[in-house]
Amino acid sequence: MSILDKTKIGNTVHINLELSKDRLTKEIIDAINVSSLGEISDFRITDGKGIGVVLKLSNGKEQWFFENEIDLLDENGNVIKKTNDKKENNNSLFNLINGLKYSNKNKVGELLNPVNFFLWLIVSFKDIF
Repeated sequence: MSILDKTKIGNTVHINLELSKDRLTKEIIDAINVSSLGEISDFRITDGKGIGVVLKLSNGKEQWFFENEIDLLDENGNVIKKTNDKKENNNSLFNLINGLKYSNKNKVGELLNPVNFFLWLIVSFKDIF
């Protein structure tokens, strides 16, 4: 579920300073240290794949943040837990492939063994599935 599905302009969010500190100015960091809450004033496409938010900070300045740098708050001010959007696959073949481990081979006989090559190939491609 995207941040767009959970929030709207005007909602309050909590800023995780540790995740964004390296790219912010001292003035913005000082404002976040005063209050780590910000109000959503706009949404922005971050890098072609994600959605970020433009927040109005306690000093009145606006700054954009990546979706993972903020925590959404409910109407009571409690943090809404983030859900992992990855679909769980209960297929036993995928579970078997994900459980495979490959250790590097050093001996010539092990390198030429077609079974080791096949195992290496499957382990190398398992993230594609």
